[in-house]
Amino acid sequence: MKKAIIFDVGGVLIDWNPKYLYSKLLEEEAAIDAFLTEIGFNAWNVALDAGGRWEPAIADLVSRYPHHKELIEPLHLRWHEMLPSDIPGTVAILERLSAAGVPLYAITNYSSEKFVETRARFPFFALFRDIVVSGDERMLKPEAAIFRLCLDRNGLEAQDCLFIDDVAHNVEGARAVGIDAILFRSPEQLENDLTARGFLS
Repeated sequence: MKKAIIFDVGGVLIDWNPKYLYSKLLEEEAAIDAFLTEIGFNAWNVALDAGGRWEPAIADLVSRYPHHKELIEPLHLRWHEMLPSDIPGTVAILERLSAAGVPLYAITNYSSEKFVETRARFPFFALFRDIVVSGDERMLKPEAAIFRLCLDRNGLEAQDCLFIDDVAHNVEGARAVGIDAILFRSPEQLENDLTARGFLS
């Protein structure tokens, strides 16, 4: 049995999607998709996860797309509406693992500024012994460096850990440094995979 489990956060423990916010601002999903594509939301968001700062990032976006100012500003001011809740089934699994004495850690691609707010909202973060936040460290999954940082900082060996993430290339990144990894699809699937590995019964 593996000795420690390292969790991703968004998409595994927290339900995150920009469409939760923009469905309140735009009537049609096609319009939401067109807006997010036009402003290059995915790459812009990754830059924030890598250590970018929100206010200058918003100002830059508004300067490039002034006709979308009223849609861009909520990215920052109403950001919390993109993550309305945790994922109860996964949090329940996390609590079971904690109660069983499994050492728990997290590695998340997350804005340093927004993680402070998020951590205060969700009590389950207290179950982790350490959380590696990409925005703090200025490195991102699936880079090997962020996995090695988590291992080194906590005195862990790769072969003694299991990593859980909902993004395939992050799972491959963990495997590339010798960490067993599960591609998350649902709490039910995760429970089955953890049971098969001996973490749950």
